[in-house]
Amino acid sequence: MAAADSSPLADLGIDLSSRRTGMAFQRTRLAADRTLMAVIRTSLSLISFGFTIYKVIEGMQEAQLTVIKDHAARNFGVTLCAIGVLALVGGIVYHSLFMLGLRRQRSGMAEAGTLETPDGFPASFTLILAVVLLIVGIFAIVSMVFRVGPFI
Repeated sequence: MAAADSSPLADLGIDLSSRRTGMAFQRTRLAADRTLMAVIRTSLSLISFGFTIYKVIEGMQEAQLTVIKDHAARNFGVTLCAIGVLALVGGIVYHSLFMLGLRRQRSGMAEAGTLETPDGFPASFTLILAVVLLIVGIFAIVSMVFRVGPFI
């Protein structure tokens, strides 16, 4: 029985199992990135639509094409942008916590010797993009509220 455990086929099975587990971690990481990309798409839509509504209605008011309360367009635009920013913050926090848990689990399996681990996970380009969009969204809100900044 002991001779069967050290056979080349048993070692191959363990090696293949370890590789499959490593690939499963990569697939899970990519799925988390796709989830964050969905949050980015939704947030980008809300932020850009909020700012566009603000600018279009503001232009219509200046041309006296519509009669709307003074701050109605700004309030609506800021609300949409704020919802987009809050959704993005939630997505970033969820993604970060999920990835930390995945890294902990991967490290534990590597220490136990059940996972072949050449390197850790690379930096998430999706997370970097989400943080950049968050900064842009905050600038858009500040521009609308205080009428300053690069977007006015």
